[in-house]
Amino acid sequence: MLTNDLLARARGGDGDDFRELTEPYRRELQVHCYRMLGSFQDAEDVLQDTLLSAWQGLSGYEERASLRTWLYRIATNRCLNARRAAARRPAAPWDFGAYQPPEPTRLGEVTWLEPYPDTHLGPPVPGPETRYEQSESMSLAFITALQTLPPRQVATLILRDVLGFPATEVATMLDTTTESVTSALKRARATLAHRPPTPEPAPNSPEESALVSRFITAYEAADLPAVIALLTDDVFMSMPPIPLEYEGRTQVATFCTNLFASNRRFRLLPTRANLRPALATYLITPNNPPRATGLITLTLTHKGIRALTRFDTTVLAPFGLPPTIPSTQD
Repeated sequence: MLTNDLLARARGGDGDDFRELTEPYRRELQVHCYRMLGSFQDAEDVLQDTLLSAWQGLSGYEERASLRTWLYRIATNRCLNARRAAARRPAAPWDFGAYQPPEPTRLGEVTWLEPYPDTHLGPPVPGPETRYEQSESMSLAFITALQTLPPRQVATLILRDVLGFPATEVATMLDTTTESVTSALKRARATLAHRPPTPEPAPNSPEESALVSRFITAYEAADLPAVIALLTDDVFMSMPPIPLEYEGRTQVATFCTNLFASNRRFRLLPTRANLRPALATYLITPNNPPRATGLITLTLTHKGIRALTRFDTTVLAPFGLPPTIPSTQD
């Protein structure tokens, strides 16, 4: 709880007291920035900027809103500035070495997308009016969809429908009117209305674990029929920062066929991202330990794997994943 003495000491320049004031909100603010920006690294950068701004502006905090609301206002506006001012990272060069991917279904636009490690998530922070469960609001499909909305619609949707802030507070955060908030929210909801969530196995449930185990076994063995059997008919695969996207079992099966035909073999190391299973991929090479090549996140349904998102090695550090792992014979 915020106390007058703690706030007074923080305003007097005590850094430890400022950290004590803000630490309870640090994880949820980072998640908020991630939803706004779609990138773990960008979220971390904006979070640091938010805390610095709060530290420098604490004398101007008039306590007309809660400290949490005040911090969200700063974070939201820093995210809006980042979305408006910074050119998003361009697509990566298409260098696959000996492996040549098939023709994609289409080219994706959100090439800056990154996964969010479950270990960095704090406890759920639902509000009284939220319409998105935490799992749904952290899905890569939802995060990607947010990146395609205008910045103020993104901010409004997250603050209202994910975090449950009242419209009047959101209007104050965004320096606008309640009517403008209502209008922006209506437009954002309409855009996302055609993206209904798909029922998924419960996290860490026996059903989820069984599907992931079967995928690991098949993928490590380069057992193409077994991998394909786990995919739903409408499976979708993307690979940011490379913009290639594949939709449908036939397209993804062709990608996997080419991948396994290149005689590359992998070991997979389980982890979790965006409240879903994820697998770090390690390429097996002669006379050297398996080296990291990236991360695959899985979106599951009760019928199989609905989506695979492949990321490069730049996302591994926040997961605490090593660049190499011991060989099986070690």
